[in-house]
Amino acid sequence: MEVETLLKFITLLVGFYMAWNIGANDVSNAMGTSVGSGALTLRRAVLIAAVLEFSGAYFIGGNVSETIQRELIDVTLFMNDPKTLIYGMCGALLGTGIWLQLASYFGLPVSTTHAIVGAIVGFGVLTIGWAGIQWNMIGSIVLSWILAPVLSGCVSYFIFGLLQRNILFALNPTIATKRFIPFLLFIVFTTFSLSLIFNGLGRLDLSFTLPQAMLVSLSIGGVSWAAGLVVVKRLPTPKTSIKSEERSLPFTLISLEKAIKHLRRARTGSIDTRNEKITGLLEEMHDLKRDLRKKASFPERTSEYNHAEKAFGGMQIISACFVAFAHGANDVANAIAPIAAVLDVIKNGVISETSSIPSWLLIFGGIGIVIGLATWGWRVIETIGRKITELTPTRGFCAEFGAALTILLASKMGLPISTTHCLVGAVLGVGLARGIRAINMRTVKDIALSWIITLPASAVMSILCYYGLRLILDK
Repeated sequence: MEVETLLKFITLLVGFYMAWNIGANDVSNAMGTSVGSGALTLRRAVLIAAVLEFSGAYFIGGNVSETIQRELIDVTLFMNDPKTLIYGMCGALLGTGIWLQLASYFGLPVSTTHAIVGAIVGFGVLTIGWAGIQWNMIGSIVLSWILAPVLSGCVSYFIFGLLQRNILFALNPTIATKRFIPFLLFIVFTTFSLSLIFNGLGRLDLSFTLPQAMLVSLSIGGVSWAAGLVVVKRLPTPKTSIKSEERSLPFTLISLEKAIKHLRRARTGSIDTRNEKITGLLEEMHDLKRDLRKKASFPERTSEYNHAEKAFGGMQIISACFVAFAHGANDVANAIAPIAAVLDVIKNGVISETSSIPSWLLIFGGIGIVIGLATWGWRVIETIGRKITELTPTRGFCAEFGAALTILLASKMGLPISTTHCLVGAVLGVGLARGIRAINMRTVKDIALSWIITLPASAVMSILCYYGLRLILDK
């Protein structure tokens, strides 16, 4: 076998291994909320991922791929030694894949973006030194890793708080659900359509200006709103068995929480005996709040609440599609960008400053991702879907939609953010909306520790794999 053919085979092999591990770990994050809430079975989650991951990777995946491929390290410094770049990129893929497989085995949702960035920077520092690293881009990526989970958590917290006040705590949750679902369908489909039309249809030789894309997206959103009106009319409206005083408890609880906030502000500005009186009032109100919380959970066990959650099962399937599309758009780059860089060098014999990502390579990465989810994804799905906080369709929908919005925004900007961070941040946001006690802090600590370890671990494994490949292939 010729050396060039051997290098291509090894590159594609380790690239597929990396994509497989992305599916086993990262796509499991995307599907974990839906499977955990019971809205989707694992088989259906795999089928949705197969279609939507492909779509996101094919239409928008090139933006982030170019960042991973060219803007982390100065590849022009390898002009006189292209083989080093080949071995380094292959080593980064292999080392990252090994680390991800270990994390998936223990059910830890680590960030593949952290891993591949750490791996490429690790071999870059080893071969071309600190000066060869594009620190401005690295700084932007690290900042996005911090901001992305905070943003997705805040969006999910806001959306769930809105649904909680207007649907779950409503006097008639089923009627409230019927009013809200068409509006939510409009928002979801308009956003999804805008992301696809404005960002990705260039690959099909179709281009739209922003006003044109907005017009088409709003039209699609309007159709989904009309379809939602038709669907919700068919939803049954159960007769309630809750007493009127029990139905008003959630409203009383919300008003009480607002009163507590105002009293805290009043206490801050008081320095005399009024401070002690306000403190006493606050303690009484906190006791009352705890009692009301126990009673306010009663509607969640009624048929009305169950009907509202069942209606949101369909909404969560739509949001799962949204997340799968967003994930394919952002994280397929983690696997295919190093492959594209290596194949370009092998083909041309030199390192070019610019190169396009071929469509077949985006599809190749999508195949590996879906197979990884189908064969090993259940381990991480268990962590995301069940071990952080208890998820229901309404909670899962809020978490997925908040995360997907954040991911798609970053994909448009070409930033390789962590899908894992976004999903975990969103699930935490939903959990916090229910109170800190609703969150399993032990699981959160384990996840946070794995995130911290990922960067140095993937860098070290990348360097070891680089030396191993060089030792074997240079013989």
